[in-house]
Amino acid sequence: MDENDFEGTIVLERLAEIGKLDAFFEAVDADDFGRAQSLMKRANIDAETIAIVLQKMSDG
Repeated sequence: MDENDFEGTIVLERLAEIGKLDAFFEAVDADDFGRAQSLMKRANIDAETIAIVLQKMSDG
């Protein structure tokens, strides 16, 4: 997946499916990269997408 083609909706949908959307937003707001990564792994998000999300967190 190219970062320009990144669609964050799938990430949010998967996190919502496991009931961790609020926890993810809290981790993002706190710049808690480890927690955000852990939550995405629990939601079965692929490593490439996780890397893009973490990069966007870092850039933001």
